[in-house]
Amino acid sequence: MPAPSHAVPSRVTRKFRPPRFGLGGSPIGELPDPDGDARATATLDAAYGAGIRFFDTSPAYGLGRSEQRFGTALARRPRGEYLVSTKVGGIVTEQGLRTDFSAAGIRQSITESLERLALDSVDLVFLEDPGEHWQQAIDEAYPALHELREQGVTHAIGAAADRWELLDRLVRDTELDAILLAGQYSLLDQSGQPLLDRCQARGVAAIVSGVLTRQVLQTDRSKEAADDVGNVKARRIAAVCEGYGISLPQAALAFPSRHPAVTSVLIGAASPAEIRADAALVRQPVPAALWRDEELRKLIG
Repeated sequence: MPAPSHAVPSRVTRKFRPPRFGLGGSPIGELPDPDGDARATATLDAAYGAGIRFFDTSPAYGLGRSEQRFGTALARRPRGEYLVSTKVGGIVTEQGLRTDFSAAGIRQSITESLERLALDSVDLVFLEDPGEHWQQAIDEAYPALHELREQGVTHAIGAAADRWELLDRLVRDTELDAILLAGQYSLLDQSGQPLLDRCQARGVAAIVSGVLTRQVLQTDRSKEAADDVGNVKARRIAAVCEGYGISLPQAALAFPSRHPAVTSVLIGAASPAEIRADAALVRQPVPAALWRDEELRKLIG
């Protein structure tokens, strides 16, 4: 299929570079009442106190609750100190999230997100996985995002998905500032590397999430997990890491940024203790010798 008419020549100068680590807003949106709002604010305050200045959310996270909670917690912070990203492609309704990749839908989505966030603009807007609505996303949503960027409603535009092939196509055929890849580039799964290579060549900032999987956080040694390939691989990598005095989660958080296209890693957290623990892991250096270890290279190569 030929590239859309708005394809552009390759560029190698990265114009947009978010902070190295950020807080993903999905768990914040799912915190239940009656104390969900207070817990969300406490978690965001803890993240801010730990030095995190990049906050990613979406209307889909708790049907707007994540954005509202981010807005409440960040309202007390100087706007110039932090970066906020959200997503378009869905409209919050009483019945749930309604998919809408029309130009009007994109404008409505960002307008409502700004109201929930209590902001005049956001730093980054992601076009969220269009799936079967691909053509409408290209013909209507993508140009609408360009208009929003020109108007200063957002300072950068991107795309988010959990399928690297879809994002690769968008990076190839459009002019994005950033992508968000959920999974598919971590210690246990490097299937998304072709996308990151293209991002590097095109000067597109790559943000990854989903690196602290269940297998990373719990190297399950139960009988039921004995034949699970992911668990077996995680245990083997953990054993190598232990030889260098670091934990598997610490290595998992450090790994993605070894690819030159990766600017940021998003961490999901739903409590102050959780984000403080993750931030502490981020601050601990990983010995360079670990990445040269032959056994590790075999496991993640």
